[in-house]
Amino acid sequence: MDLIRKSYYIFQKDIKAEWRTKEMINSVLIFAFLVVVIISFAFNPARGTTQDIFPGVIWVAFIFAGILGLNRSFSTEKINDCLLGLMLCPVDRTAIYFGKVLANTFFMFAIELVSLPVFLILFNYSFTVRLLLLIPLLLLCSLGFIAIGTFLSALTANTRSSDVLLPLVLFPVLVPLLIASVEATRTVLTGDGLLAAAPWLLLIIAFNLLSLALSFLLFDYLLEV
Repeated sequence: MDLIRKSYYIFQKDIKAEWRTKEMINSVLIFAFLVVVIISFAFNPARGTTQDIFPGVIWVAFIFAGILGLNRSFSTEKINDCLLGLMLCPVDRTAIYFGKVLANTFFMFAIELVSLPVFLILFNYSFTVRLLLLIPLLLLCSLGFIAIGTFLSALTANTRSSDVLLPLVLFPVLVPLLIASVEATRTVLTGDGLLAAAPWLLLIIAFNLLSLALSFLLFDYLLEV
């Protein structure tokens, strides 16, 4: 319970800091909109190919936009040695990790909820009840992306070219999650429901648990590097 409370304090700190500047939210939203608007004009919404590429398009937009946020997750903590101050606090250092995961997941999920209606309109999707199934799917997939992304963001934060290095390190690790996310999204959009997407959901859950477990075990050693 103490770890949860301290993680929540880190979460609150990041939420308040971002609310004052709104730098990450604005940049991520603009990037996500830009990607989907460009692709939506490249394909005719009346064609069947649009529905085939839609799951891949939204995840490309969300993942690339999410990396912008992950790059700022620990880079802002280097200002005035804020990360060192957090490390000196008399708490388990994994609280820093879980607080960052909560904050980054909150930001990414909020941006996805704002962006998704725009994406559906641009790709000429009519609203149906099955689209509500995308909401828990987005949260589940985003958690896996943020879990491993936050850990690798801390790993690359002290390098000179962290903005370039993070995508290079992160993308190969994300391949199983990206494939499962796209296929699960495609299954939901075709009306087959979450039950038909069960194999992909199991892969996503396994990826999430493995990412959280490894990060929990290694994060304390990572900060000592």
